[in-house]
Amino acid sequence: MKKILTNLLLVAAFLSVMNADGQTAYITNTNDNTVSVIDVATNTVTDTIIVGNRPMGVSVSADGSKVYITNEIDHTISVINAATNSVSATIAVGNDPDGIVVSPDGSKVYIANANNGNVSVVDAINNTFITSIQVGYQPIGITISPDGSKVYVANESSNTISVINTTINDVSNTITVGNYPWGICISPDGTKLYVADEFDDSVVVINTATNTISASIAVGNTPWGITISPDGSKVYVTNYADSTVSVINTTTNTVTNTILVGSDPWGISVTPDGSKVYVVNHLSNTVSVIDTLTNTVTAIIAVGTNPVSFGNFISTYNMTTGLVSTRTEPPSISIFPNPATNQLTISLPATNIKSCTINLYDMLGEKVLTQTLNLKLETLNISSLPQGIYFLEVLMDNEKVVRKVVKL
Repeated sequence: MKKILTNLLLVAAFLSVMNADGQTAYITNTNDNTVSVIDVATNTVTDTIIVGNRPMGVSVSADGSKVYITNEIDHTISVINAATNSVSATIAVGNDPDGIVVSPDGSKVYIANANNGNVSVVDAINNTFITSIQVGYQPIGITISPDGSKVYVANESSNTISVINTTINDVSNTITVGNYPWGICISPDGTKLYVADEFDDSVVVINTATNTISASIAVGNTPWGITISPDGSKVYVTNYADSTVSVINTTTNTVTNTILVGSDPWGISVTPDGSKVYVVNHLSNTVSVIDTLTNTVTAIIAVGTNPVSFGNFISTYNMTTGLVSTRTEPPSISIFPNPATNQLTISLPATNIKSCTINLYDMLGEKVLTQTLNLKLETLNISSLPQGIYFLEVLMDNEKVVRKVVKL
């Protein structure tokens, strides 16, 4: 009984840490040149950040410390420090940048430049331009594989998907899809790609092993934004002309629900626990919050003028969570992919650390794995563990970080 009580108290402590880890949504307001910061726990706007001219795309780093915004008219991206809600850097990229994605380890940023027909690659550590990669005509949507080895780009006017090998920064394959592909997302295990074809009113499913289409799913009118649940069981699609969201069951590749939201929905993201979906309504100047259990809108949040937020606009982690530190800035730790199937990669901060131990606990507070880290980048084998939610504790000298991990 004493052991059970101790374990329950440990779980409660972990859960309190995770509950304190309030998620944040970042909404680009194209006509205001601002980003609205939403506290997901309370569904209130807590801050407004001035960025570049006509902000469009959003991508939040895996550790939640940085938010990247594409500024379409300025041909730049703004780098937001999530701890201070201020722009820390502005980087010149290509013409009319729209879609944007950060690599899982936080080291690179990839930007789809619609009017250049290319993708800019940016060094996220030094905030410097590295190179550009020629893709199809008018690239819009962009996503990255969980292991960071491939970037997928939706080329609207070419009706293709470019597959970029991130090791050599070159296109390794081109996949023909439907008419005017826009939004694009990838399953947590990296095996499936989902593409919203605007003019076909459909979502195509691509097998990433063979780079071939395995299914086509009819959705609403003019699908644009698309996202997938953390467990990979559902895909959510914004239908711009219908003012609806289609809910797709990824096992059966069928639409199981259609949810009415605000006018002309564009961006869409799901919270890390999969409980809520946030939909950006372009002409309503609002964000709709959907309860994924009931598929109903439970809140409507007023934001700026003509919001878009194309991409992953909800943070995965809050950098202050679970830290006991004497540093003025919390350590930058990345854990990816998350959710994971076989292994987790732990990236430690680029500072001198004398010792580092990681412990993995299940929902009953039982320690299921422990490992001492000797390198800045190491992996943890979780292939033998049952599916479920775990808590990863990282102990570094006098600091502690706790992260929630989902095992698929």
